[in-house]
Amino acid sequence: MNRAAVWVATLGPIGWGPAGPGTLASALVALAWWWTEPPRAATLAAAAGFAALGLLTAGPADRGLGRDDGRIVIDEAAGMALALSGVPAGLPGCLVALALFRALDIGKPPPVSWCESVPGGAGVMLDDVVAGGIAALLGAAAFAMWPALAG
Repeated sequence: MNRAAVWVATLGPIGWGPAGPGTLASALVALAWWWTEPPRAATLAAAAGFAALGLLTAGPADRGLGRDDGRIVIDEAAGMALALSGVPAGLPGCLVALALFRALDIGKPPPVSWCESVPGGAGVMLDDVVAGGIAALLGAAAFAMWPALAG
């Protein structure tokens, strides 16, 4: 097993938590975003960075830990960062993005569920990136229709 790949794919100790490592990883990305309020370009760059690292490490981690093992959470980090790129800075945007992303990631409606058939590390990453993209679009639409949500 490639321990370095597993360490990156599990985001160190985050993926090894006793319950809900995907939700924990998503919440930590959301919390960091809320605290720092980076510009949209930086949020997209973070999503791309997590996705790139995930593409490099999720495959070896997937082979070492087992098919789409829940301890692999770099996919949640990529998807959550992408979801955050669609909402305004601040706590309301953070909470909306987190709720939408987790609902889509856990519920796996089409087209998110279609990504489950992609094998290996790309499949591990793809469903979360698609869920994050949809969450970004839905979040942007919600704040466009109801700007008072932003506070």
